[in-house]
Amino acid sequence: MSEFDKAAQGAKMDFAKDMSYGDYLGLDAILNAQHPLSDAHDEMLFIVQHQTSELWMRLAIHELQQARRVMLAGDLKQAFKMLSRVARIFEQLNGAWDVLRTMTPSEYTQFRPSLGNSSGFQSHQYRLVEYLLGNRNGALMKLHEHRDAAYAALKDELAQPSLYQVAIGVLTQRLGVQDHAGAAATTAWQAQDAVQDLWQKVYEDPATYWDLYELAEKLVDLEDYFRRWRFNHVTTVERIIGFKRGTGGTSGVAYLRKMLEVELFPELWNVRGAL
Repeated sequence: MSEFDKAAQGAKMDFAKDMSYGDYLGLDAILNAQHPLSDAHDEMLFIVQHQTSELWMRLAIHELQQARRVMLAGDLKQAFKMLSRVARIFEQLNGAWDVLRTMTPSEYTQFRPSLGNSSGFQSHQYRLVEYLLGNRNGALMKLHEHRDAAYAALKDELAQPSLYQVAIGVLTQRLGVQDHAGAAATTAWQAQDAVQDLWQKVYEDPATYWDLYELAEKLVDLEDYFRRWRFNHVTTVERIIGFKRGTGGTSGVAYLRKMLEVELFPELWNVRGAL
């Protein structure tokens, strides 16, 4: 008997009546969900990269929603773990662009017509992540009207305060000042000097406000990784299609570059120059 056989001795081999690894993970559905519409070799890469990105975003949404719940319940320590996890999820998403960039413009053009008007711009999960973090544009809801479940999820999110609004609510409550978080909105968060002043108070005295200080840094860390993801997205698109219009009708690279200017937690970035 080989050393391998000895090590594996006792392992269960018959799963005709018991749940297996593939059963638990639903691998049949996942591994049979890739349906290239062309004969191009690289279309499989394109599909798998985007499908796995959607799975990571599903987890990010799961974590962000729970982080908001526990913050509302006053449990910052649990929220810290979840925010750190979301930052690392975006680190994984960044790595996916490295794989996609192995595809050349010539290879992409072989199957691009198969995409029709489909585009990552239409990802309701990406939009939900943005809405959760506070970058809200209610007009983009129209993109999702044809899918009832997606539209309902986005509508429900817009009826709630964003994660950042909840963080500001915790900040103002702890400092005993007027709440500047505002009500749930369908527009993007706008920086407020009063909120920046409160974060500055925290940064000037970390020892006194250590949990708020840590909350601020967890949020900055998350946005840092999110920004890198956006930047890598722009670079990947420019490398593969140049300045052509996107399949979804946007201006492509020009649109994505504009998105690089968006700040999710502006006061936390602005305060650095004020310290």
